[in-house]
Amino acid sequence: MSDYKKFIPCIYLFNKEAVAGFSDHTSVRTDAAELAAFYEEYDADGLILFDLSEDDASHEANLDVIRMICRQSHIPVIGAGNIKRMEDVKKLLYAGCAKAALNYSKESNVALTREVSLKFGREKIMACVSGCSQIVENEALLDEYADGVILINEKNIKQTIQASRFPVSVVLPEVSLDKIIELLSCENIAGVTGPAINANARELADIKDLCLGNGIKVRVFEPAVKWDELTTGPDGLIPVVVQDYRTCQVLMVAYMDEKAYLHTLRSGRMTYYSRSRRQQWIKGESSGHFQYVKELTADCDKDTLLAKVLQVGAACHTGSYSCFFNEILKKEYEERNPLMVFESVLGTIRDRKVHPKEGSYTNYLFDKGIDKILKKLGEEATEIVIAAKNPNANEIKYEIADFLYHMMVLMVERGVSWEEITEELSKR
Repeated sequence: MSDYKKFIPCIYLFNKEAVAGFSDHTSVRTDAAELAAFYEEYDADGLILFDLSEDDASHEANLDVIRMICRQSHIPVIGAGNIKRMEDVKKLLYAGCAKAALNYSKESNVALTREVSLKFGREKIMACVSGCSQIVENEALLDEYADGVILINEKNIKQTIQASRFPVSVVLPEVSLDKIIELLSCENIAGVTGPAINANARELADIKDLCLGNGIKVRVFEPAVKWDELTTGPDGLIPVVVQDYRTCQVLMVAYMDEKAYLHTLRSGRMTYYSRSRRQQWIKGESSGHFQYVKELTADCDKDTLLAKVLQVGAACHTGSYSCFFNEILKKEYEERNPLMVFESVLGTIRDRKVHPKEGSYTNYLFDKGIDKILKKLGEEATEIVIAAKNPNANEIKYEIADFLYHMMVLMVERGVSWEEITEELSKR
């Protein structure tokens, strides 16, 4: 079980729309992807997507929504609902879900547990149960092949808690805050989800503070360096250099006072002190271009902060992604940052596809089509195997570079980005 209790909002998906609940398919009138972003903004610990589709066509349509949500989310997403076979679990995980939850009210799902766990890993599989009997009857199976349980019937909470030795996340109706605190105090309750959390999403930071006051461990930003340990200027401010956490591109420089520092830690959104307006400001409050803090570090003298953030939209008021775009001097140099090199080559290949160039080998591959691209990729893979038997290390470098080039042609042909690849790798 995690060392902290989790608050996990959920979205019920029916016909590509977010609806009110399992049996109430009334639209909530908010786009599902926007709703997911809203929950993440207010510091949710994860997200459960319940697919309520009733046929294969609706299921595929909902998968498109799930894929979109997973692509934009930076919190773990659990996919549940309409799982009938291994292929459905595969689709959820390939869509970007961190876990897939099997509905144990279906015997076929119980039987599927071992197979999908061995295929994708125990840490990727959960079980949705409606009562304690489904846990007790399948205790050995859950112990070996699942990584937690979601209780979807709130009427059986007490019995399930008593019967289960597994971490249980509970779907709650709209209940009192006292009831939520009481449940989270139970040792084997891993977290809470459902309408009770959805309705209180804006207050999650306050609820977490209340949990901490009651001795319940929850995920909050706890600074290793307190404000009075930092060295500020005569004006009581400290400069902050802000970077994109994925690329390390410098986005902007701003200042914090103590209030802004504490608000950043508590809210997870970068908050600064405006020297011109002489007031605190949350980055993105008026534009929607929020910065979600991923890492905050002090330099050796503790008089400057480095913030790595998830930037929504543009960092600069001009509309530029970064404030640093006025080039003063640039010497010629060879880019060595692997991510930058990969992105640059992929960008060139994309450009060749959109703007064909006569005599271009890349355009030759695109013109010949997918079969030719795959044939070349297979040939280059074989060349790597042959080169690996050669004691000269240079040969394998050349062959791997050839393979990567042809792989990027395939990526462009199939619309796959490096970001999607690295996101998938980071989950493994």
